[in-house]
Amino acid sequence: MLAPIRLSSPGPVFSRLVAGVMTWGVWGHDLDIKEMSAMIDHCLSLGITTFDHADIYGHYTTEEAFGNALALQPRRRHEMQLVTKCGIRLVCKERPENVVKAYDHRKEYIIASAERSLRNLRTDYLDLLLIHRPSPLMQADEVAEAIAHLKAAGKVQHFGVSNFTPSQLDYLRQVTPLVTNQVEASLLHTAPFFDGTFDQCLQLGMHPMAWSPLGGFFNRDDETASRVADQLDEIGHKYRNPGADVILLAWLLHHPAEILPVLGTARPSRMTAAAQALEISLTDLDWFELLEAARGHEVA
Repeated sequence: MLAPIRLSSPGPVFSRLVAGVMTWGVWGHDLDIKEMSAMIDHCLSLGITTFDHADIYGHYTTEEAFGNALALQPRRRHEMQLVTKCGIRLVCKERPENVVKAYDHRKEYIIASAERSLRNLRTDYLDLLLIHRPSPLMQADEVAEAIAHLKAAGKVQHFGVSNFTPSQLDYLRQVTPLVTNQVEASLLHTAPFFDGTFDQCLQLGMHPMAWSPLGGFFNRDDETASRVADQLDEIGHKYRNPGADVILLAWLLHHPAEILPVLGTARPSRMTAAAQALEISLTDLDWFELLEAARGHEVA
């Protein structure tokens, strides 16, 4: 079992697997309050104590649904870590003032977004707030002022980014501390392993978070998926056939950056299966065999 990990020093301590709630609401399984409460309890029982949100999920409705579920047993807040993201403006009926999809990193908008998330999630503080996407109009000093305000008020404990390139992260790090970069990463999306993203995390002592950690594997029917499936099956035999999803997660967990996969499922059985990845330690050879299968060629 992999122990919880501190994202950076200083930084929050998170579970090695993170429950991503994007599909818990109307963008996916549309769980009702009791079902969502039961899912929270199930995650906690597995040692998955970190929950990943964004204000836009469910067209700005999923945070509130989660908060209502959490309110059924508010003491659970002390057993968990809450992450949310802000900075994207979606065009939808819940936000009639948004006339075009855009990024908004103004101080006032970040503060207002964080405070609304606090109300929706029924909590007094956020363990981690992420800027959801980098903007070409971002002014680092203004973002830093917003974070300083929220930290001074005790409303946000730590700050990070999502989907930032290494240069964008460096730009913002000049004016405010960052504890993580949450990016898309999987065996079927290996860009962060080669574009400097994870190298930078290693250099900074910062553990990244990975969204879509299965890379849509179960929704693909192509030559790449076929090669990967064969290799997953072969390697799975060495580890008592835990399932392709478990090996895919173990592949991410093997990286020295100590990546935290964000699980996108809303099914208790799949969450239980995912937790098995914490018990599997792939070899370096296993890792490269899977990489070769995904890329279709040996490493240079």
